[in-house]
Amino acid sequence: MSTPPHLRRLGADGPAVGPVGLGTMGMSDGYYGAADDAESIGTIRHAIDRGVTLIDTADVYGDGHNEELVGRALQGMRDRVALATKTGLVTTASGLTVDARPQRIAAALDASLARLGTDHVDLYYLHRIDPDVPVEESVGAMADLVRAGKVRHIGLSEVGPTTLRRAAAVHRIAAVQSEYSLWNRDPEAALLPVLRETGTALVAFSPLGRGFLTGASPAPDDLAEDDLRRRLPRFTGENRAANLPIADRVREVADRHGATPAQVALAWLLDRGPDVIPIPGTRRRARVDANVAAAALVLDDDDRARLDDPALRPAGDRYPPALMDLLDPEVRRGSPPA
Repeated sequence: MSTPPHLRRLGADGPAVGPVGLGTMGMSDGYYGAADDAESIGTIRHAIDRGVTLIDTADVYGDGHNEELVGRALQGMRDRVALATKTGLVTTASGLTVDARPQRIAAALDASLARLGTDHVDLYYLHRIDPDVPVEESVGAMADLVRAGKVRHIGLSEVGPTTLRRAAAVHRIAAVQSEYSLWNRDPEAALLPVLRETGTALVAFSPLGRGFLTGASPAPDDLAEDDLRRRLPRFTGENRAANLPIADRVREVADRHGATPAQVALAWLLDRGPDVIPIPGTRRRARVDANVAAAALVLDDDDRARLDDPALRPAGDRYPPALMDLLDPEVRRGSPPA
């Protein structure tokens, strides 16, 4: 299946999408304090008008609020996008847990479709692997939803190569969503080769290092009380100081091109291969414009050498222990090359 050169494809037989997508989690929770629904809806619609065709949400974001928000934004525009949502993470009184039982997956999708105001999603992700449910059973339930016409393609999030192979033996996996950026290059050694073996796209979330790579990340004490980054080890104490040279290097390359650091970080990802699709999150239309423009930025060998400097590796875990425990064990411990 041929893909127009300005587009990328979600897996071997998935939809063609713009090179830069839009992550919407921050419109409901996680960052920057309270959101403005009207501004967020305007930003989603503006992104679509600018050629962004992959819109990403999840049922856990804002406990359903984010899907409702996206559904409102897509009124009259649904056929212009590949809509992705996720299930498997559940908010409880004690925090997040994972529930990927087949019966829950089916019910969760029906609830998502109602909030999104649509009869199908183009990409349905298993948000995390349930340690108590074989991935084959979870993916089998998702495959049933494909056959029912409620889901077009299946994805996984934060999985290692062994889990991906097991899942792909049940049903084709169109995409794996992983944190991938100059801030986190863990997927490169083991996961990317298996993605290419199975014809699976890599959808890169937090491609700007949760804002750190833009050079505009404030100190933890200056963040809103409910800002997730206050709890992330890479943003605090000695780790933050040790990580600043990464952002400095991105800015140096950006200055060379007359670009923004965010554009360089996205261009670096796009340069990794046509099967890598970043989904930066933003609430602002101007940032959408800048992110989309990153697709036109061409890095040269000198840029690559400077950005790929092995001395520039982040200090600290990506998540605090409770959130690290929710990851596929292969991801959590760092899997060896395939």
